[in-house]
Amino acid sequence: MNRRQFLEALSLSSLGFMALPSLVRADEEDIASALFPVPTYTGISGTIVIVGGGMAGVTLAKYLRLWGGTGVKVTLIEKAPSYTSNIMSNKVLTGQMTLADLNYVYDTLKNHYGVQVVSGTVTGIDSGDQTVALAGGASYGYDRLVLAPGLEFDLLDGMEDAKEYDTDIPHAWQAGLQTQLLRDQLLELKSGARSGDVVITIPKAPYRCPPGPYERACVVADWQYQNNLSSQVIVLDANADILVERDNFTAAFNGAHGYTVDYRPGCKDLKIVDVMSRTVSYVDVDNKKQNVTAGVLNPIPPQRAPQWLADAKLYNPDAEERSVPVNVLSYESTRVPLVHVIGDASLTTQPKAGHIGNQQAKTCADAILRLLQNQPLDPAPVTNSACYTPITATTATWLSAVYQYDAKTGTMFIPSQHNGGGAISTSEPSTDNYKDMQVWFKTLMADTFT
Repeated sequence: MNRRQFLEALSLSSLGFMALPSLVRADEEDIASALFPVPTYTGISGTIVIVGGGMAGVTLAKYLRLWGGTGVKVTLIEKAPSYTSNIMSNKVLTGQMTLADLNYVYDTLKNHYGVQVVSGTVTGIDSGDQTVALAGGASYGYDRLVLAPGLEFDLLDGMEDAKEYDTDIPHAWQAGLQTQLLRDQLLELKSGARSGDVVITIPKAPYRCPPGPYERACVVADWQYQNNLSSQVIVLDANADILVERDNFTAAFNGAHGYTVDYRPGCKDLKIVDVMSRTVSYVDVDNKKQNVTAGVLNPIPPQRAPQWLADAKLYNPDAEERSVPVNVLSYESTRVPLVHVIGDASLTTQPKAGHIGNQQAKTCADAILRLLQNQPLDPAPVTNSACYTPITATTATWLSAVYQYDAKTGTMFIPSQHNGGGAISTSEPSTDNYKDMQVWFKTLMADTFT
C-alpha cells in the first residue's frame, strides 16, 4: 500500500469524510447524523465505563454505540472539558497552527451517540465490585471497564517539582499550556529577549510518538533558518541512534533543507544541573561528562502509565514495567479480569501514537461486543500505524506500518513486504506529502470526534 492508496482506504473506512469539501465544527452533529446513524437496538446489552477522553477513549465510545446500538450503555469519564490533539502540535511552535485549531469537544459524542460524558478524576478501581471511584465520592458500576488515560511524565534528574515543566522548561509532550509556553520562549529568541541554542532531550524508548522529537528538531531548526536566527538546535538523545526514518532525519540534520541540527546520540545520565540557567549535563558516547546551557530548554521526560493503574495491580513498576500488559485480541488486562487498557498506557509491540490509539479502540470495541454476546474473539485483528512527519514548513515524510496478529507469540507484528505488509516511507520529504498530511489529520480526527 503506497501513500495514495492508504489515503483512499482511510477515506472509505471513515465513510467519505475526505469527500467533504470542509468540516465545519458547528455542523459536526449533522454530519454525524448523516454518515453515522446509531442503530436503535441490536440485541446487545451491557454497561461499559471508559476512563480517558483522548484518541483511544473517544473512538471506543463512539464505535461501541455505533456498532452495539442503544442497548450498550457507555459512560466516558474525563477530567478535562475538551481534548487538545498532540498530533500536529509541533506546528503550534512555529506559528502555523494554534492550540484552538487542535481543540476537540465531546458534544457529538453526547448528543448524537448518546454517550454519558462525566467530568471527574478517577481515584480507584474495585475489580471485585466492578466499580470505578471518582474524587468527590461518586462511583460507576461496569460490566466492562476500559482505561485510556494516556501517560504520566517523570521528573528528570535534578528537578524538584513538576511545576518546573509548566513555568521554566516545558516538555510540551502533551499539547496544552506547555506548548504555548515553548512557542513563547522561541519567540523570545527571535525578539532577542533571550539568547542561546534550543536544546531538546529525548528519553529512552518507548515514549509517545517515536518520530516526534526528531520532527520537533526539524521544524524548529527550519523555523530558525527561515527567521535568520544564529541559534541552532542541539538534540541529546538517550537512544543509541535515530529510532525511525533514520535516512530522512539524518539528511535533514545534515543540511539537506538549509538548516542543520547538532544531533548527539547515546547520551547517558541526563540531568538538569540548573533549571534557571537551563543547563543540562550528560555522559557522551566516549564516557565523558558534558554540560550544555540552552537559550530554550525542551527536556522530553521518560513516560509511563499513570500511577493509579499500578495501584490497581495492572502493572508493576517494581519489576521495571512502565505500561500495562494486555491481550491484544481484546486489550483486556492479563492480570485484572473485565478491565481493558488501550492507547499509550497499554504494553504492546505497536507504537504509542494517536493513530494506533484509534485503531486499538476499534479492535477493543469489536472484542467487547463479542464478549457481551459470548462470541469468540476475532482471531486475526489488523491495525495500521500511519504517520506524516513535517521536515520543513512545506514538506513532510510519510511512514506506515500494518500490524497483524501472531498467535504463537500473542503479539502484533509487521509482516514482510512480499506478504503484503511492512513499513513504507518516502525516501525524501515532499510538498505532496505535506498536503496529504492535512487530509490525513482531518480525516483521522473526524473519524474519532464526529
